[in-house]
Amino acid sequence: MNNDRRKAITALAGQLDELKGKLDDLKGEVETLKDEEQEYFDNMPESFQQGDKGQQAEEKADQLQSAYDSLDEAVNAIEEAMGQLDEATN
Repeated sequence: MNNDRRKAITALAGQLDELKGKLDDLKGEVETLKDEEQEYFDNMPESFQQGDKGQQAEEKADQLQSAYDSLDEAVNAIEEAMGQLDEATN
Protein backbone atom coordinates (compact mmCIF):
# COMPACT_ATOMS: atom_id res chain seq x y z
CA MET A 1 0.00 0.00 0.00
CA ASN A 2 1.37 3.39 -0.89
CA ASN A 3 1.50 6.36 1.47
CA ASP A 4 -1.35 8.26 -0.22
CA ARG A 5 -3.81 5.41 0.28
CA ARG A 6 -2.54 4.85 3.83
CA LYS A 7 -3.11 8.56 4.61
CA ALA A 8 -6.58 8.43 3.06
CA ILE A 9 -7.51 5.40 5.15
CA THR A 10 -6.16 7.05 8.28
CA ALA A 11 -8.24 10.15 7.52
CA LEU A 12 -11.35 8.01 7.07
CA ALA A 13 -10.69 6.31 10.39
CA GLY A 14 -10.45 9.74 12.03
CA GLN A 15 -13.78 10.76 10.53
CA LEU A 16 -15.35 7.54 11.75
CA ASP A 17 -13.97 8.18 15.22
CA GLU A 18 -15.57 11.64 15.24
CA LEU A 19 -18.87 10.15 14.08
CA LYS A 20 -18.66 7.52 16.80
CA GLY A 21 -18.18 10.26 19.39
CA LYS A 22 -21.25 12.12 18.13
CA LEU A 23 -23.31 8.94 18.18
CA ASP A 24 -22.15 8.19 21.72
CA ASP A 25 -23.33 11.68 22.72
CA LEU A 26 -26.70 11.07 21.07
CA LYS A 27 -27.00 7.72 22.83
CA GLY A 28 -26.55 9.50 26.14
CA GLU A 29 -29.22 12.06 25.32
CA VAL A 30 -31.69 9.40 24.18
CA GLU A 31 -30.98 7.33 27.30
CA THR A 32 -31.65 10.35 29.53
CA LEU A 33 -34.96 11.02 27.80
CA LYS A 34 -35.92 7.36 28.02
CA ASP A 35 -35.10 7.27 31.72
CA GLU A 36 -37.16 10.42 32.33
CA GLU A 37 -40.13 8.98 30.46
CA GLN A 38 -39.83 5.68 32.34
CA GLU A 39 -39.61 7.52 35.65
CA TYR A 40 -42.72 9.52 34.71
CA PHE A 41 -44.55 6.26 34.05
CA ASP A 42 -43.22 4.55 37.19
CA ASN A 43 -44.30 7.44 39.41
CA MET A 44 -47.86 7.41 38.12
CA PRO A 45 -50.51 5.85 40.32
CA GLU A 46 -51.22 2.34 39.12
CA SER A 47 -54.68 3.31 37.95
CA PHE A 48 -53.15 6.01 35.69
CA GLN A 49 -50.55 3.61 34.34
CA GLN A 50 -53.37 1.56 32.88
CA GLY A 51 -54.97 4.63 31.30
CA ASP A 52 -54.18 6.40 28.03
CA LYS A 53 -51.43 8.63 29.45
CA GLY A 54 -49.74 5.73 31.16
CA GLN A 55 -49.86 3.56 28.08
CA GLN A 56 -48.50 6.39 25.95
CA ALA A 57 -45.65 7.03 28.39
CA GLU A 58 -44.73 3.35 28.43
CA GLU A 59 -44.86 3.20 24.63
CA LYS A 60 -42.67 6.30 24.31
CA ALA A 61 -40.12 4.84 26.73
CA ASP A 62 -40.05 1.65 24.65
CA GLN A 63 -39.57 3.65 21.44
CA LEU A 64 -36.72 5.61 22.99
CA GLN A 65 -35.13 2.32 24.08
CA SER A 66 -35.38 1.08 20.49
CA ALA A 67 -33.73 4.28 19.26
CA TYR A 68 -30.95 3.81 21.82
CA ASP A 69 -30.45 0.21 20.69
CA SER A 70 -30.23 1.32 17.05
CA LEU A 71 -27.63 3.96 17.91
CA ASP A 72 -25.68 1.36 19.88
CA GLU A 73 -25.68 -0.97 16.86
CA ALA A 74 -24.42 1.89 14.70
CA VAL A 75 -21.59 2.60 17.14
CA ASN A 76 -20.63 -1.09 17.13
CA ALA A 77 -20.63 -1.13 13.32
CA ILE A 78 -18.40 1.95 13.23
CA GLU A 79 -16.00 0.34 15.70
CA GLU A 80 -15.85 -2.73 13.48
CA ALA A 81 -15.21 -0.59 10.40
CA MET A 82 -12.46 1.28 12.23
CA GLY A 83 -10.82 -2.02 13.11
CA GLN A 84 -10.97 -3.14 9.50
CA LEU A 85 -9.46 0.14 8.32
CA ASP A 86 -6.72 -0.24 10.90
CA GLU A 87 -5.96 -3.73 9.60
CA ALA A 88 -5.88 -2.39 6.05
CA THR A 89 -3.09 0.02 6.93
CA ASN A 90 -0.90 -2.65 8.55
